[in-house]
Amino acid sequence: MDLPKLIVETIKGFCAESPANSLTGDGGEPVWGMPLVGFSRGDDPLYPRIKADIGAFLWTPAEAFALAYPETAVPAEELSVVSWILPQTAATRADQRAEAELPAPRWSRSRLFGEIFNERLRAHLVETLAARGIQATAPALLPDFAYRQSPRFGLASNWSERHAAHVAGLGTFGLSDGLITPLGKAMRCGSVVVRAQLPATPRPYAGHRDWCLWYAKGTCGLCARRCPVGAIDERGHDKVGCHAYIREVTAVHARALLGTDVTPCGLCQVGIPCEERIPPGLEGG
Repeated sequence: MDLPKLIVETIKGFCAESPANSLTGDGGEPVWGMPLVGFSRGDDPLYPRIKADIGAFLWTPAEAFALAYPETAVPAEELSVVSWILPQTAATRADQRAEAELPAPRWSRSRLFGEIFNERLRAHLVETLAARGIQATAPALLPDFAYRQSPRFGLASNWSERHAAHVAGLGTFGLSDGLITPLGKAMRCGSVVVRAQLPATPRPYAGHRDWCLWYAKGTCGLCARRCPVGAIDERGHDKVGCHAYIREVTAVHARALLGTDVTPCGLCQVGIPCEERIPPGLEGG
């Protein structure tokens, strides 16, 4: 069995065929384009390094796997992490670019139905692997998944999909803290920890900010101009200000639109050079 090929085909097939990949949740216009998939080793030294940087509460792949399978002691070197990028469609990005204060309806729908789909994709991959006798878990679906306070960075989850994608060679961080990927910053990501030794995707960058024009060349900063509350500046991302605007303004707007709790914004992810690609001139890292 060509396991890497099976995993990629499973992810792409679910995106192409599942009616959940829609802006209504049950068919119709897709919420996501075709995904990009990468792999990282469970014992990649970046994982403990990121944990030390963010906080002791952050799970490594081995710690997340142990929560799902407490009866089995599995060393980190026997694990791999599958990460994927789900890009926003051109239509959703165009609608969002036209907005300056509140997320576009398409974008709000992508935040709601797109993450519901992402959860189903995680579960589908775990189930597909289990049917072949391969243990796997989606850390973001574990009962203990939660948000904590990082001593250095403020609010942070105990499993980071963006950092897993970074380790898997799928992107580097920008001034806004968003992940700049080969499919752009207008995306969501997901991951599954697998008990298998998969070939790690090469990282085409040396540093964690290499694909951001601000950090690489001292230019751009357009994401800061796109933020309606000034929560991005030359110092980076003000999580407190960003979180307050989402909870107090955009979430209220989205609830009136969709009739349920959802927390969209993403204005800083469009109208920028890294919206749908790595900025020109930085592709080589």
